[in-house]
Amino acid sequence: MSATSPTCTVQDTISRFLALLAAGDAEGLAGLFADDVDWFVPGDSSLPWTGARSRREEVSAYFRTLWPVFVEGASESEIGHIVVDGDEAALFGRFTHTVKSTGRRFTTPVAFHLTIRDGRIERLHLFEDTLAVAQAMLPTGR
Repeated sequence: MSATSPTCTVQDTISRFLALLAAGDAEGLAGLFADDVDWFVPGDSSLPWTGARSRREEVSAYFRTLWPVFVEGASESEIGHIVVDGDEAALFGRFTHTVKSTGRRFTTPVAFHLTIRDGRIERLHLFEDTLAVAQAMLPTGR
């Protein structure tokens, strides 16, 4: 069974998503998504990875834009709880990163809301402390 087959469970897809995220595989992650996606990452509009996306092709670009911002090998992530209800899933945890350009380290709680159908992620909404992210990322440290 492939990671995106109709017999793939929501939990299987979540496990694959987390493994690819940990591996830093932007193209593999994009392959988990439906052609049309409901993607939203709130945050300061001056940060190029925030906002809405609607196509699978935009998924890998998101990660290729975001990941180089952080000091390689200095990030930590933890997903502590996963709740699945039918096609819907919520993942709760925390991310800690160090920003290359500012040297600032920050930790933010995170929650993902995913909708997964037929082994494909159709919705990803990410919730985090957007103020902490902006303060760490932006030169002014607002």
